[in-house]
Amino acid sequence: MTSVLEIKDLHVSVETEQGSKPILKGVDLTVRQGETHAIMGPNGSGKSTLAYAIAGHPRYEVTGGSILLDGEEVLEMEVDERAQAGLFLAMQYPVEIPGVTNANFLRTAKTAIDGEAPAIRTWMKEVKGAMENLRMDASFAERNVNEGFSGGEKKRNEILQLELLKPKFAVLDETDSGLDVDALKIVSEGVNRARETTGLGLLLITHYTRILRYIKPDFVHVFVNGRVAEQGGPELADRLEEEGYDRFLSDAA
Repeated sequence: MTSVLEIKDLHVSVETEQGSKPILKGVDLTVRQGETHAIMGPNGSGKSTLAYAIAGHPRYEVTGGSILLDGEEVLEMEVDERAQAGLFLAMQYPVEIPGVTNANFLRTAKTAIDGEAPAIRTWMKEVKGAMENLRMDASFAERNVNEGFSGGEKKRNEILQLELLKPKFAVLDETDSGLDVDALKIVSEGVNRARETTGLGLLLITHYTRILRYIKPDFVHVFVNGRVAEQGGPELADRLEEEGYDRFLSDAA
């Protein structure tokens, strides 16, 4: 059965020094396994807030609506339970984890998700193959997670996790930011492999259309002022490339 991620009338606020500030103001979105949805929009429109609400970031308070995964309420799950259920977030700014090697982190995460440790020989072969595909030197397996990594290396490491953990749905929060052309191609190839091999459902958050040349979306949603202002097929991204967001911003003003 095809898994479905449903976001219904989602309202999310964030705490600031001035008090609670509403960010998402009623978002509806349905993603099925195998589909790729591009989430686009100007700065401050709520794209990353959607990502963190799905993942369960404690700073973001859901004040209304629901997030359902195959009919189960995601908002009632702890963060680790969301990962076990098949949700994955590639962060815009991946964090460093001093003292924890990539190899240990990946095997621990895989064990937590599957409920049992993978066979070490098979697992290491899979890790090595995935790293080679992402043009990552084998030494990265023994380096601490993201510590001393360049921006591009951190983004490749996120996609390494995606390929190995095999979630049902992944949210990529501006994975293309800070990548040069070569790194963008390598990262995109990794995402496309995950789509082809696991039927991954994808929410791809981005400002720009350049990553959409490599990861082809089925649907495009334009966020403005915490709402979906317009949605359509890949042709909508082409219009945004030509026109920008000015017409949406003037309508919202």
